[in-house]
Amino acid sequence: MKGLPEERAITFAHYIIEHHTTVRATAKEFHISKSTVHMVIVK
Repeated sequence: MKGLPEERAITFAHYIIEHHTTVRATAKEFHISKSTVHMVIVK
């Protein structure tokens, strides 16, 4: 997934909140590593 880090963080956060899911499930949905999801959300 490309784009600005802020936009990616918002996208991931919305997905997690709307689907009541985990970082691991979010990573699987977006085809990226869970470390990447965690890094983007924490920063």
